[in-house]
Amino acid sequence: MAETQIDRRLLLGGVALAGAVIASPAASAQPAPAAAFAPQPLPFDPKAVPGLSEKLLTSHHDNNYTGAVKRLSAIRAEFGKLDPATAPNFEINGLKREELVAWNSMVLHEVYFNALRPAESISAPLAQMLERDFGSQDRWAAEFAGIGKALGGGSGWVLLTYSRHDGRLVNTWAADHTMVMADGAPLLALDMYEHAYHMDYGAKAGDYVNAYMKAFSWHHPNNAFRRASAA
Repeated sequence: MAETQIDRRLLLGGVALAGAVIASPAASAQPAPAAAFAPQPLPFDPKAVPGLSEKLLTSHHDNNYTGAVKRLSAIRAEFGKLDPATAPNFEINGLKREELVAWNSMVLHEVYFNALRPAESISAPLAQMLERDFGSQDRWAAEFAGIGKALGGGSGWVLLTYSRHDGRLVNTWAADHTMVMADGAPLLALDMYEHAYHMDYGAKAGDYVNAYMKAFSWHHPNNAFRRASAA
């Protein structure tokens, strides 16, 4: 009987202690450490992309893309040091804004570079949806390139995006890294910041757009469309 009472008291004490730990704000307030992102290598031979030089592509990757990845890791680490309940609003706002810019820059650059893999034809499902939503592949290409040329001399992105909300494809215009469709999966990205073309084309942004339209592969758009449309 005595052993039973002792066991019961120990059990109840353990339950109470566990409850105290669960209820303790300090025990539940610590977030997991912020993930450090690693730049992905170029998924193609930069010497083999027609119309875009090795020097341009490696500079774009090593400076702009890799810089965004490193900046994202630094921003997330810095935000992890904050107490969001007491930190000044301007500090939270600034870090979260810069996190979004860096994160989208990382993702969109990866979509951009993945489209410059060796040539691959468009898949039948993606071709059928382009026909449905744009009338023809040529009509889609003219619109996509036209948006890029309209951004020439400025900055931003042209994105072929699959809208999960509508189940449709759309070309979207973005003046910076934050202007992406909320429900969209980017399949193809054309970087219209000057760092993407100035070294090869100077102010001739239209010539760069024409070169990109000849150089890109459907490899990544095919796979990204399959994943997004199946979700």
